[in-house]
Amino acid sequence: MNIYQRLGLKRVINASGKMTLLGVSSVSAEVMQAVTEAAGSFVEIDALVDKTGELISGHTGAQDSYVTSCASAGIAIAVAAAVTRGEPDGVARLPESSGRNQIVMLRGHNIDYGAPVTTAIRLGGGKVVEAGQSNLAAKWQLETAIGPQTAALFYVKSHHCVQKGMVALADFVELACRFDLPLIVDAAAEEDLRVYVAAGANMVIYSGAKAFDAPTSGFITGDKRWIACCKAQHEGIARAMKIGKENMVGLVVALDRYRDISQARENQLPQLEAMIEQIGALRGLHAELEPDEAGRPIYRVRVKVDPTQCYLTATDVEAKLRTGDMAMYTRHYFLHQGVFSLDPRALHAEEMALIVDRLREIVEGNQHAAD
Repeated sequence: MNIYQRLGLKRVINASGKMTLLGVSSVSAEVMQAVTEAAGSFVEIDALVDKTGELISGHTGAQDSYVTSCASAGIAIAVAAAVTRGEPDGVARLPESSGRNQIVMLRGHNIDYGAPVTTAIRLGGGKVVEAGQSNLAAKWQLETAIGPQTAALFYVKSHHCVQKGMVALADFVELACRFDLPLIVDAAAEEDLRVYVAAGANMVIYSGAKAFDAPTSGFITGDKRWIACCKAQHEGIARAMKIGKENMVGLVVALDRYRDISQARENQLPQLEAMIEQIGALRGLHAELEPDEAGRPIYRVRVKVDPTQCYLTATDVEAKLRTGDMAMYTRHYFLHQGVFSLDPRALHAEEMALIVDRLREIVEGNQHAAD
């Protein structure tokens, strides 16, 4: 029984991935030991912020970095940096802004990740200008959207985004350089710490708690000039988004522990194949290996429900998984197509077996009722 069950809450089995809804990640004992030690001591916070940024930059290859409370805060602060250029008067007035405050992004990147990305942009004083259509955009449309009031270009890398017909990151970089504008990249759930900085982005935003299994945290990494403008926001909107000393240390330790996890995922493939075989043996369910829609090195189990065989829809099965004595969460973006997916990244072998057992219970129990 874990701490949440002792508080009277359900046990959660997370087969949906690194989701804010479920607390994002489970944090290792080593990281939590560092968090506990840091929480029990005093430190000069400004010096810790600078040192944390230096250590993060060692992982990203950037000139400097700024630690934040989460990736959403990182978006607001990076936009604020672009809008205010770190000028004290502009910093103090946010989220109100005037003049050069337009943030140009693709319409296909205007997503909701639990909150609209535009909300975080507006918190930073930005006014969104969309380029292209929801399913198709061209470089000339992005270029046409740039004007005298443009403060920055904004690129989102996420599975929530439209994955085809969009303008390439290299084109964003070229236009940002040509128009002398900062390029902000929202890479909240991405796992490659270096690719966006190396590609030429000026401020790249990551969640510490998603790919890197850190305590609740985030960071902006990039050019020293723009990171200095981010740090200036501590006298303004970033004050409401500050991160505690213990989570700064936890983030650094988690990044130190981080390794290329593609090998670990390859090692997990036999477990997924066994799970696919077991689920596929259940009447009315078909399972197969599913690659990540955003191109990350992630594999999931895709389950298709045949209601003519098990007398349940995918929506029914997902609801029964989620609302049972143990709350089992899946990736349910395509229930309307009769499918849901099981993300193994946060699962232990015992939990995989529990999911299979619960699916068997749901399917067989419903078939008996139908008979």
